[in-house]
This record gives sequence, structure tokens and C-alpha cells, in this order.
Amino acid sequence: MRFQPTEAFAPASRLASPHAQTIYASLVRPTRAPPLRRERHELSDGDFVDLDTLHGREGAPHVMVLHGLEGSSGSGYVTAILRGAAERGWGATALNFRSCSGEPNRLARSYHSGEIGDALEVMKLLRQRFPGPLYAVGFSLGANVLCRLLEETGDAAPVEAAAAVSAPFALDACCRKIDGPGPFQRLYRERFLRTLKQKARAKLRRFPGAFDRQAMEAAHSIRAFDDAVTAPLHGFRDAAHYYAEASSGPRLHAIQRPTLLLSASDDPMLEAPVIPPGAASNPLLSPVLTEQGGHVGFVSGHWRAPRFWGEAQVLAFLDAFAPAAHPK
Repeated sequence: MRFQPTEAFAPASRLASPHAQTIYASLVRPTRAPPLRRERHELSDGDFVDLDTLHGREGAPHVMVLHGLEGSSGSGYVTAILRGAAERGWGATALNFRSCSGEPNRLARSYHSGEIGDALEVMKLLRQRFPGPLYAVGFSLGANVLCRLLEETGDAAPVEAAAAVSAPFALDACCRKIDGPGPFQRLYRERFLRTLKQKARAKLRRFPGAFDRQAMEAAHSIRAFDDAVTAPLHGFRDAAHYYAEASSGPRLHAIQRPTLLLSASDDPMLEAPVIPPGAASNPLLSPVLTEQGGHVGFVSGHWRAPRFWGEAQVLAFLDAFAPAAHPK
């Protein structure tokens, strides 16, 4: 049975616009987390990722959380899931993608929207360590990574259920939207490019010639950056090839685990259709598309006392799969 939200989404007062939802949520969402243990996981290719783990009750569900572009385990939407897990007595692990934990990764390559190897390696590790059900939640870029992982693993996916929030199912269209005109698009674009370029400069100091520095410095759009840096670092011909290979939208039919797809029609970083129409043909998918909510926003209540509806719905979706022996 497909998931139905526990309540309809209504944007908080004064936060009806998609940009208000997106920006307010990123600035105001609490980042406090329950007690976590940081662990460095050595990857099979000689690199590493840092994991932040909350231990739950013996046999309780465990949730793996994947952050968005240039986010981390400290992002507010990640810590919201960690707090929700702690309240339920569940365990949780937030994966910091390569270079996102505060320390540069070892290799020239980093992370991208279609890189599923690291997340899959960590999922298998968690499956071995924790005997209870394993769930996964991804936000934005992390949501696309999660969907691609589920598509590639099919009925061998190591999770019982998953949720993807504000996923850029069509990366080409997503970049076209972010690279478009307008002051808010410029704000989003420059925020991403600032840290991406900082990391790229550090890469070149350690790996001279890994990509064209002049093209990177001249990049004033996400597409240009992906052409100059992301594609050559990760074995793609160019940005178009990267987007085609990494987009999860065309392959949603291959997902064989119950998965919530939560997005807003007014997402300022995604073009319509925000959720591919074909998602409805897979009975294991629960597409939930709100009229408002922005990008990883979904701020309800009052602007002075906000409630974060999106994370609450993700946790409600996962509750349906939790064994009765492990109530909230």
C-alpha cells in the first residue's frame, strides 16, 4: 500500500514562496544531534569516508542518511532524522561523502550525484553490524544517489525501505534550472560553486593536471563546473554524459524496495515534472508531490515556531516498517 502523508502540507506563515521555504529551512533548521560516534571507514579503493553513528537498542531498526551537495552529517535535515531515530530507540548512521567531513579525501576523485559505490559499501557494513531492519534516507543529491543505488541493486538492495527527498531525478534539467536567470538562482549557484571551487583548487595542488584549472576558474555555472571538473575526475566525457549516466529518473521502475519520493512542485532547483510520471507505474514507490515546499524545505507551522513537515513524513513512512517489538 502506498504511503499517505499523516497530514497535508501547509507552508508556515510568511514562508509561502519556494525561495522562502528553501532558504529559511537551510538557515533555521536545528542542527543539534544526539550523541554520535565518528568512525573513519577505509574504502576498498584506498580512500575513506567518515561516518557518524548513533547506536540504538539491540535489534532496533537502523537508518542510513545521505546528505546533499556540499552538505554533511551536520546538515539540519540530516540531524532531524538522527534525532527522530534517537526518539524511537533506533540506531542511525550519517555518511559524509568524500571530502565532506571537514578533511580532504585521499584520491583525486570525490563524490557526485551518481556515485553509489561508497554508499553501497557502507550499507553492507551496517547490514553486518546491526541485526535489525536497515532503512535509508537521502536528501537532494543524496536522494538521487540513493535511488540510483536501489535501481542498480534491485532485489539485492541491502535495505528494507527508503525515502528520497527533493531528488534531482533529471540532472540535466536540474542544472538548467539552477543555472537559469534571476537573483535566487544566482544565490544558489554561487553558494555551491564557492565550496566546490575551493575543493577543486586543493585537488590541483595535490594532483596537478587532474583537470583544466583555467576552465574550472572560468566556470560560472554548475554545468560548466561539471564539464571542467566533475566529468574528467570521474570518467565521464563531459557534463552531458555525466548527467545521462547519473540521473535516477529514467530507471525508477527498477527499484524493488518500498521507497518514498517526496518533492514539492515549486522546487526552485528542479524543472517540472519534478517527480517523473513513470514513478506511478512502480507499485513499490510512494510519490508524494506537494504544491509548495521549495527544495528540502517543507516548513510548516509558524515562521517563529517552525515545524519541519518533510522529515516528519519520512519518519512516519519508516515507522510503518518498524517491527512491533520496537515501538516508538
